[in-house]
Amino acid sequence: MGMAAVEFQFHVLAVDDSVIDRKLIEKLLKTSACQVTTVDSGSKALEFLGLQENDKNQTNQTCVSLDNHQEAEINLIITDYCMPGMTGYDLLKKIKESASLRNIPVVIMSSENVPSRISRCLEEGAEEFFLKPVRLSDVNKLRPHMMKTKCKSPKQQQQPEIIVTQDNQESRDITYVVPPEENQESDNIVQQQKSQDNSNNNKRKAIEENLSPDRIRQRLSSLTAI
Repeated sequence: MGMAAVEFQFHVLAVDDSVIDRKLIEKLLKTSACQVTTVDSGSKALEFLGLQENDKNQTNQTCVSLDNHQEAEINLIITDYCMPGMTGYDLLKKIKESASLRNIPVVIMSSENVPSRISRCLEEGAEEFFLKPVRLSDVNKLRPHMMKTKCKSPKQQQQPEIIVTQDNQESRDITYVVPPEENQESDNIVQQQKSQDNSNNNKRKAIEENLSPDRIRQRLSSLTAI
């Protein structure tokens, strides 16, 4: 019996060249209430993700366009190891080398239990390595890995990345150093202005004293006496 439908569905990209294995993993994932997209090769997986083989540093987002023109975020990629052309290990490396896709969890599955192969995939960044046939208990282990991509809220993803360049850093240091000097210079100017105002006031006072009525009367009295 499937789980109750929820508003948010994890979107899993399943990669396997075997039709039977693709159908099995798709059924198990849908039983766990996941949205599933299946492809039959590593190159088609890269094409679906919008990553070209020669564009390792491409900056496309992890949102991809489906056939119905809806955008969906890929929360996890599960891929077979042994596939013609590009192996699951090669696909894993391509994803981990991509700046835009490296944070998507990748799980490898294989019908061959080869310890060296398992270790190599885990060292390259695979979250899990499942032996086929994949069981529902294996699929249940995927949810914690998918939660990592869900933890990033849309608001956090929409926030622009702030990069402090060397020029900006120097500019910020300058703005940190300059204001005290400007304040000191401003204080000097204010002090000079006050001194000039005081000097002007003294001159004005002296002029007013010379033109006061008492001084004028004294001068007139002197002229009259003569």
